[in-house]
Amino acid sequence: MKIAVLPGDGIGPEIVAQAVKLLEVLRADGAKIEMETAPIGGAGYDAAGDPLPEATLKLAREADTVLLGAVGGPQYDTLDRPLRPERGLLRIRKELNLFANLRPALLYPELAGASSLKPEVVSGLDLMIVRELTGDVYFGQPRGIEVRNGERVGFNTMLYSESEVRRVAHVAFGIAMKRGRKLCSVEKANVLECSELWKEVMIEVSKDYPEVALSHMYVDNAAMQLIRAPKQFDTIVTGNIFGDILSDAASMLSGSIGMLPSASLDEHNKGMYEPIHGSAPDIAGKNLANPLATILSVAMMYRYTFADLATADRIENAVKKVIAQGLRTGDIWTEGTQKVSCSAMGDAVVKAL
Repeated sequence: MKIAVLPGDGIGPEIVAQAVKLLEVLRADGAKIEMETAPIGGAGYDAAGDPLPEATLKLAREADTVLLGAVGGPQYDTLDRPLRPERGLLRIRKELNLFANLRPALLYPELAGASSLKPEVVSGLDLMIVRELTGDVYFGQPRGIEVRNGERVGFNTMLYSESEVRRVAHVAFGIAMKRGRKLCSVEKANVLECSELWKEVMIEVSKDYPEVALSHMYVDNAAMQLIRAPKQFDTIVTGNIFGDILSDAASMLSGSIGMLPSASLDEHNKGMYEPIHGSAPDIAGKNLANPLATILSVAMMYRYTFADLATADRIENAVKKVIAQGLRTGDIWTEGTQKVSCSAMGDAVVKAL
Protein backbone atom coordinates (compact mmCIF):
# COMPACT_ATOMS: atom_id res chain seq x y z
CA MET A 1 0.00 0.00 0.00
CA LYS A 2 1.34 3.41 -0.99
CA ILE A 3 0.95 6.27 1.50
CA ALA A 4 1.31 9.90 0.39
CA VAL A 5 2.82 11.73 3.36
CA LEU A 6 1.99 15.45 3.41
CA PRO A 7 3.50 17.05 6.55
CA GLY A 8 2.34 20.60 5.76
CA ASP A 9 3.10 23.59 7.97
CA GLY A 10 3.72 24.59 11.58
CA ILE A 11 3.76 21.54 13.84
CA GLY A 12 2.75 19.33 10.91
CA PRO A 13 6.26 18.01 10.17
CA GLU A 14 6.87 17.25 13.88
CA ILE A 15 3.69 15.26 14.47
CA VAL A 16 3.85 13.46 11.12
CA ALA A 17 7.42 12.40 11.89
CA GLN A 18 6.13 10.49 14.93
CA ALA A 19 3.48 8.71 12.86
CA VAL A 20 6.10 7.84 10.24
CA LYS A 21 8.27 6.27 12.98
CA LEU A 22 5.31 4.07 13.84
CA LEU A 23 4.73 3.13 10.20
CA GLU A 24 8.41 2.24 9.82
CA VAL A 25 8.12 -0.17 12.76
CA LEU A 26 5.05 -1.77 11.18
CA ARG A 27 6.92 -2.08 7.89
CA ALA A 28 9.83 -3.74 9.69
CA ASP A 29 7.25 -6.16 11.12
CA GLY A 30 6.26 -7.12 7.59
CA ALA A 31 3.62 -4.57 6.57
CA LYS A 32 3.83 -4.01 2.82
CA ILE A 33 3.73 -0.22 2.70
CA GLU A 34 5.74 2.47 0.95
CA MET A 35 5.77 6.18 1.72
CA GLU A 36 6.46 9.25 -0.40
CA THR A 37 6.51 12.81 0.94
CA ALA A 38 5.26 15.98 -0.77
CA PRO A 39 4.48 19.60 0.24
CA ILE A 40 1.01 21.05 0.79
CA GLY A 41 -0.38 24.29 2.23
CA GLY A 42 2.18 26.99 2.94
CA ALA A 43 4.96 24.51 2.20
CA GLY A 44 3.37 23.89 -1.19
CA TYR A 45 3.24 27.63 -1.88
CA ASP A 46 6.87 28.02 -0.84
CA ALA A 47 7.95 25.12 -3.06
CA ALA A 48 5.81 25.71 -6.14
CA GLY A 49 3.72 28.86 -5.69
CA ASP A 50 0.60 26.77 -5.12
CA PRO A 51 -0.88 25.45 -1.83
CA LEU A 52 -1.66 22.22 -3.69
CA PRO A 53 1.14 21.70 -6.22
CA GLU A 54 0.27 19.56 -9.22
CA ALA A 55 2.95 17.01 -8.25
CA THR A 56 1.42 16.69 -4.77
CA LEU A 57 -2.07 16.17 -6.19
CA LYS A 58 -0.69 13.59 -8.65
CA LEU A 59 0.97 11.68 -5.79
CA ALA A 60 -2.22 11.81 -3.70
CA ARG A 61 -4.27 10.45 -6.58
CA GLU A 62 -1.83 7.60 -7.23
CA ALA A 63 -1.46 6.65 -3.57
CA ASP A 64 -3.80 4.28 -1.75
CA THR A 65 -4.15 6.71 1.14
CA VAL A 66 -2.90 10.10 2.39
CA LEU A 67 -1.42 11.06 5.76
CA LEU A 68 -1.64 14.80 6.39
CA GLY A 69 -0.19 16.98 9.15
CA ALA A 70 -1.60 20.52 9.25
CA VAL A 71 -1.61 23.63 7.08
CA GLY A 72 -1.44 27.35 7.67
CA GLY A 73 0.63 30.08 9.27
CA PRO A 74 0.44 33.83 9.84
CA GLN A 75 3.08 34.51 7.18
CA TYR A 76 0.57 33.45 4.52
CA ASP A 77 -2.38 35.57 5.71
CA THR A 78 -1.71 38.37 3.24
CA LEU A 79 -1.69 36.12 0.16
CA ASP A 80 -4.57 36.23 -2.27
CA ARG A 81 -7.25 33.86 -1.01
CA PRO A 82 -6.71 31.16 -3.71
CA LEU A 83 -3.03 30.94 -2.67
CA ARG A 84 -3.57 30.55 1.07
CA PRO A 85 -2.67 27.21 2.70
CA GLU A 86 -6.27 26.38 3.65
CA ARG A 87 -7.30 26.47 -0.01
CA GLY A 88 -4.91 23.62 -0.68
CA LEU A 89 -6.62 21.56 2.01
CA LEU A 90 -10.10 22.29 0.64
CA ARG A 91 -8.97 21.53 -2.90
CA ILE A 92 -7.40 18.16 -2.12
CA ARG A 93 -10.59 17.07 -0.36
CA LYS A 94 -12.61 18.10 -3.40
CA GLU A 95 -10.18 16.67 -5.97
CA LEU A 96 -10.09 13.28 -4.23
CA ASN A 97 -13.86 13.35 -3.63
CA LEU A 98 -13.39 12.82 0.10
CA PHE A 99 -16.97 13.55 1.06
CA ALA A 100 -17.30 11.75 4.41
CA ASN A 101 -15.29 13.01 7.37
CA LEU A 102 -15.21 10.78 10.46
CA ARG A 103 -14.23 12.47 13.72
CA PRO A 104 -14.36 10.28 16.84
CA ALA A 105 -14.35 11.88 20.27
CA LEU A 106 -13.20 9.33 22.83
CA LEU A 107 -12.21 10.17 26.39
CA TYR A 108 -9.52 7.99 27.91
CA PRO A 109 -10.33 7.46 31.62
CA GLU A 110 -6.96 8.87 32.69
CA LEU A 111 -7.65 12.14 30.86
CA ALA A 112 -10.98 12.96 32.50
CA GLY A 113 -9.20 15.55 34.63
CA ALA A 114 -7.78 17.25 31.54
CA SER A 115 -11.23 17.99 30.15
CA SER A 116 -12.63 21.45 30.83
CA LEU A 117 -15.89 19.80 31.94
CA LYS A 118 -16.56 17.92 35.16
CA PRO A 119 -15.36 14.29 35.07
CA GLU A 120 -18.86 12.99 35.81
CA VAL A 121 -20.15 14.77 32.70
CA VAL A 122 -17.53 13.41 30.28
CA SER A 123 -16.32 10.10 31.78
CA GLY A 124 -17.12 7.28 29.39
CA LEU A 125 -17.56 9.58 26.39
CA ASP A 126 -17.40 7.75 23.04
CA LEU A 127 -19.07 9.49 20.12
CA MET A 128 -18.53 9.74 16.37
CA ILE A 129 -19.24 12.85 14.29
CA VAL A 130 -19.78 12.23 10.57
CA ARG A 131 -19.28 15.51 8.70
CA GLU A 132 -20.08 16.01 5.02
CA LEU A 133 -16.87 17.44 3.61
CA THR A 134 -17.14 18.56 -0.02
CA GLY A 135 -20.33 20.63 -0.15
CA ASP A 136 -22.12 23.33 1.86
CA VAL A 137 -21.11 26.95 2.26
CA TYR A 138 -17.37 26.20 1.97
CA PHE A 139 -17.78 25.21 -1.69
CA GLY A 140 -21.08 26.74 -2.81
CA GLN A 141 -21.14 29.25 -5.66
CA PRO A 142 -21.50 32.18 -6.05
CA ARG A 143 -19.09 33.51 -3.46
CA GLY A 144 -16.93 36.59 -3.14
CA ILE A 145 -16.58 40.19 -2.00
CA GLU A 146 -17.91 43.02 -4.14
CA VAL A 147 -19.13 46.59 -3.88
CA ARG A 148 -22.88 47.12 -3.71
CA ASN A 149 -24.48 50.50 -3.16
CA GLY A 150 -21.12 52.01 -2.32
CA GLU A 151 -20.03 49.49 0.33
CA ARG A 152 -18.28 46.15 0.37
CA VAL A 153 -20.44 43.04 0.66
CA GLY A 154 -19.19 39.52 1.35
CA PHE A 155 -21.35 36.59 0.23
CA ASN A 156 -21.25 32.78 0.29
CA THR A 157 -23.78 30.19 -0.81
CA MET A 158 -24.99 27.28 1.34
CA LEU A 159 -25.79 24.56 -1.15
CA TYR A 160 -26.51 20.82 -0.99
CA SER A 161 -27.84 18.47 -3.64
CA GLU A 162 -29.98 15.50 -2.73
CA SER A 163 -27.30 13.05 -3.90
CA GLU A 164 -24.64 14.72 -1.70
CA VAL A 165 -26.82 14.36 1.38
CA ARG A 166 -27.88 10.82 0.51
CA ARG A 167 -24.35 9.45 0.15
CA VAL A 168 -23.12 10.84 3.47
CA ALA A 169 -26.34 9.62 5.10
CA HIS A 170 -25.55 6.05 4.05
CA VAL A 171 -22.05 6.36 5.51
CA ALA A 172 -23.43 7.69 8.80
CA PHE A 173 -26.12 5.03 9.10
CA GLY A 174 -23.53 2.34 8.31
CA ILE A 175 -21.27 3.59 11.10
CA ALA A 176 -24.20 3.85 13.52
CA MET A 177 -25.03 0.21 12.75
CA LYS A 178 -21.57 -0.77 14.03
CA ARG A 179 -21.88 1.38 17.14
CA GLY A 180 -24.87 2.05 19.37
CA ARG A 181 -27.46 2.19 16.55
CA LYS A 182 -28.40 5.78 17.42
CA LEU A 183 -27.95 8.53 14.84
CA CYS A 184 -28.63 12.22 15.48
CA SER A 185 -28.91 14.39 12.36
CA VAL A 186 -27.96 17.99 13.08
CA GLU A 187 -29.21 20.87 10.91
CA LYS A 188 -31.09 24.19 11.07
CA ALA A 189 -34.27 23.26 9.22
CA ASN A 190 -36.34 25.88 11.03
CA VAL A 191 -34.65 28.70 9.10
CA LEU A 192 -32.61 27.15 6.23
CA GLU A 193 -34.14 25.55 3.12
CA CYS A 194 -30.83 23.75 2.62
CA SER A 195 -31.38 22.09 6.01
CA GLU A 196 -35.00 21.28 5.13
CA LEU A 197 -33.73 19.16 2.25
CA TRP A 198 -31.05 17.63 4.50
CA LYS A 199 -33.69 16.51 7.02
CA GLU A 200 -36.03 15.14 4.36
CA VAL A 201 -33.28 13.03 2.77
CA MET A 202 -32.11 11.71 6.16
CA ILE A 203 -35.65 10.52 6.90
CA GLU A 204 -35.87 8.84 3.49
CA VAL A 205 -32.53 7.04 3.91
CA SER A 206 -33.47 5.95 7.44
CA LYS A 207 -36.03 3.55 5.93
CA ASP A 208 -33.08 1.43 4.71
CA TYR A 209 -31.79 1.16 8.29
CA PRO A 210 -34.77 0.27 10.51
CA GLU A 211 -32.40 -0.93 13.28
CA VAL A 212 -31.01 2.60 13.73
CA ALA A 213 -32.94 5.12 15.81
CA LEU A 214 -32.81 8.45 13.93
CA SER A 215 -33.29 11.74 15.79
CA HIS A 216 -33.01 15.36 14.70
CA MET A 217 -31.54 18.37 16.45
CA TYR A 218 -30.99 22.01 15.53
CA VAL A 219 -27.32 22.93 15.49
CA ASP A 220 -27.59 25.56 18.22
CA ASN A 221 -29.23 23.06 20.55
CA ALA A 222 -26.68 20.41 19.57
CA ALA A 223 -23.84 22.76 20.55
CA MET A 224 -25.48 23.26 23.93
CA GLN A 225 -26.21 19.57 24.44
CA LEU A 226 -22.59 18.60 23.63
CA ILE A 227 -21.55 20.65 26.65
CA ARG A 228 -24.54 19.86 28.88
CA ALA A 229 -24.81 16.09 28.38
CA PRO A 230 -22.44 14.81 25.68
CA LYS A 231 -22.93 11.13 26.48
CA GLN A 232 -26.49 11.28 25.13
CA PHE A 233 -24.95 11.10 21.64
CA ASP A 234 -23.55 8.04 19.91
CA THR A 235 -23.23 9.03 16.23
CA ILE A 236 -23.89 12.52 14.84
CA VAL A 237 -24.23 13.36 11.13
CA THR A 238 -24.19 16.94 9.91
CA GLY A 239 -23.11 19.27 7.12
CA ASN A 240 -19.73 20.77 6.44
CA ILE A 241 -19.77 24.03 8.40
CA PHE A 242 -21.83 22.69 11.33
CA GLY A 243 -19.57 19.62 11.53
CA ASP A 244 -16.44 21.76 11.49
CA ILE A 245 -17.64 23.73 14.51
CA LEU A 246 -19.23 20.91 16.52
CA SER A 247 -16.31 18.52 16.13
CA ASP A 248 -13.87 21.14 17.39
CA ALA A 249 -16.14 21.73 20.38
CA ALA A 250 -16.30 17.98 20.98
CA SER A 251 -12.51 17.82 20.94
CA MET A 252 -12.33 19.66 24.25
CA LEU A 253 -14.54 17.03 25.86
CA SER A 254 -11.71 14.55 25.35
CA GLY A 255 -9.17 16.72 27.14
CA SER A 256 -7.42 18.30 24.17
CA ILE A 257 -7.85 18.89 20.47
CA GLY A 258 -4.45 17.17 20.23
CA MET A 259 -6.12 13.83 20.98
CA LEU A 260 -8.59 13.65 18.10
CA PRO A 261 -7.85 11.92 14.77
CA SER A 262 -9.98 12.03 11.65
CA ALA A 263 -10.61 10.15 8.43
CA SER A 264 -11.91 11.66 5.19
CA LEU A 265 -13.20 8.95 2.84
CA ASP A 266 -14.37 8.59 -0.74
CA GLU A 267 -16.95 6.07 -1.88
CA HIS A 268 -14.30 3.32 -2.09
CA ASN A 269 -12.84 4.01 1.39
CA LYS A 270 -9.71 5.62 0.01
CA GLY A 271 -8.95 8.17 2.68
CA MET A 272 -6.97 11.12 3.88
CA TYR A 273 -6.07 10.88 7.56
CA GLU A 274 -5.17 13.86 9.71
CA PRO A 275 -5.45 15.23 13.24
CA ILE A 276 -8.32 17.71 13.50
CA HIS A 277 -6.15 20.44 15.06
CA GLY A 278 -4.37 23.18 13.15
CA SER A 279 -0.74 24.03 12.56
CA ALA A 280 -0.20 25.76 15.96
CA PRO A 281 2.52 28.14 14.72
CA ASP A 282 3.10 29.43 18.26
CA ILE A 283 4.69 26.11 19.28
CA ALA A 284 6.04 24.98 15.89
CA GLY A 285 9.62 23.76 15.99
CA LYS A 286 9.68 23.54 19.78
CA ASN A 287 9.02 19.78 20.08
CA LEU A 288 5.98 20.50 22.28
CA ALA A 289 3.08 19.30 20.11
CA ASN A 290 0.90 16.31 20.92
CA PRO A 291 1.40 13.64 18.21
CA LEU A 292 -1.28 11.26 19.50
CA ALA A 293 -4.05 12.50 17.21
CA THR A 294 -1.78 11.92 14.22
CA ILE A 295 -0.80 8.46 15.46
CA LEU A 296 -4.45 7.62 16.07
CA SER A 297 -5.17 8.81 12.52
CA VAL A 298 -2.85 6.02 11.35
CA ALA A 299 -4.98 3.60 13.36
CA MET A 300 -8.04 4.92 11.50
CA MET A 301 -6.14 4.43 8.23
CA TYR A 302 -5.67 0.77 9.04
CA ARG A 303 -9.30 0.44 10.14
CA TYR A 304 -11.05 2.09 7.19
CA THR A 305 -8.74 2.00 4.14
CA PHE A 306 -6.54 -1.04 4.80
CA ALA A 307 -9.37 -2.96 6.56
CA ASP A 308 -6.75 -4.33 8.99
CA LEU A 309 -8.62 -4.16 12.28
CA ALA A 310 -5.96 -6.07 14.22
CA THR A 311 -3.28 -3.47 13.44
CA ALA A 312 -5.72 -0.62 14.13
CA ASP A 313 -6.42 -2.13 17.55
CA ARG A 314 -2.71 -2.64 18.15
CA ILE A 315 -1.94 1.05 17.53
CA GLU A 316 -4.86 2.24 19.67
CA ASN A 317 -3.83 -0.10 22.50
CA ALA A 318 -0.27 1.27 22.34
CA VAL A 319 -1.65 4.79 22.83
CA LYS A 320 -3.81 3.60 25.72
CA LYS A 321 -0.78 1.99 27.34
CA VAL A 322 1.30 5.18 27.10
CA ILE A 323 -1.51 7.25 28.61
CA ALA A 324 -1.93 4.69 31.39
CA GLN A 325 1.79 5.03 32.10
CA GLY A 326 1.20 8.70 32.91
CA LEU A 327 3.09 10.25 29.98
CA ARG A 328 1.63 13.56 28.82
CA THR A 329 2.44 16.33 26.38
CA GLY A 330 1.77 19.82 27.72
CA ASP A 331 -1.80 20.08 26.41
CA ILE A 332 -2.99 17.07 28.47
CA TRP A 333 -0.60 17.39 31.41
CA THR A 334 -2.05 17.46 34.91
CA GLU A 335 -0.43 17.41 38.33
CA GLY A 336 1.09 14.02 39.11
CA THR A 337 1.77 13.02 35.49
CA GLN A 338 5.01 13.17 33.51
CA LYS A 339 5.33 15.92 30.89
CA VAL A 340 7.19 14.75 27.77
CA SER A 341 8.10 16.21 24.39
CA CYS A 342 6.48 15.45 21.04
CA SER A 343 9.29 13.12 19.97
CA ALA A 344 9.43 11.41 23.38
CA MET A 345 5.71 10.68 23.16
CA GLY A 346 6.21 9.22 19.71
CA ASP A 347 9.07 7.06 20.97
CA ALA A 348 6.92 5.86 23.87
CA VAL A 349 4.10 4.77 21.56
CA VAL A 350 6.58 2.96 19.32
CA LYS A 351 7.99 1.18 22.36
CA ALA A 352 4.50 0.24 23.56
CA LEU A 353 3.69 -1.07 20.09
